[in-house]
Amino acid sequence: MIDKENHFQIVLATSNPGKIAELQTMLSPLPIEWVPQSEFNIPDIEETGKTFIENAIIKARHASKLSGLPALADDSGLVVDALDGAPGIFSARYAGENATSEERNQKLLDAMIDLEANDRVAAYHCVLALIEYEDDPVPLICHGIWEGSILTKPRGTNGFGYDPIFYVPTHKKSAAELSTAEKNAISHRAQVVDQMLEVFHAMIEHKH
Repeated sequence: MIDKENHFQIVLATSNPGKIAELQTMLSPLPIEWVPQSEFNIPDIEETGKTFIENAIIKARHASKLSGLPALADDSGLVVDALDGAPGIFSARYAGENATSEERNQKLLDAMIDLEANDRVAAYHCVLALIEYEDDPVPLICHGIWEGSILTKPRGTNGFGYDPIFYVPTHKKSAAELSTAEKNAISHRAQVVDQMLEVFHAMIEHKH
């Protein structure tokens, strides 16, 4: 799949513009053209899995089937311990299918309104699944975790999703107060992309 001398196309199996922008930036060191599935008119598929890993594989197989190309899928979400792991795999649909990020954030804040600071622990999870073809029996899976807590009100205007209410203790800011460079150095997606880059570089070295 990987060759130093040529640029290959791999489909990004997501329609989320925030994820696409972050992934294309982070994966740019590789000699690969990362093409959003929208360029192939590939619609989103229903995420019927019970874990981030299952949903990432479902999305990658769907995009590979309809494009005929290798596919990389991201499934990610916010896990709050005090809410038994919610919003979890339903992070994007937590306040309903067509809800805005602001509505999802407010629903989460309302659900946690009576919780003290030490009960507001949360973590962003991101799983990447890479498959070479639709029925690939050995998808490559990487998993990143970004630990923090949930604020009592939104802060910042950068990022997307739950970033305005996700507090990053190492920087004493919300994720939405971080610059793009800061976030892309430490986030759950940054961690999982670093793992993926290591694997890709190993593949490239193995081929040469």
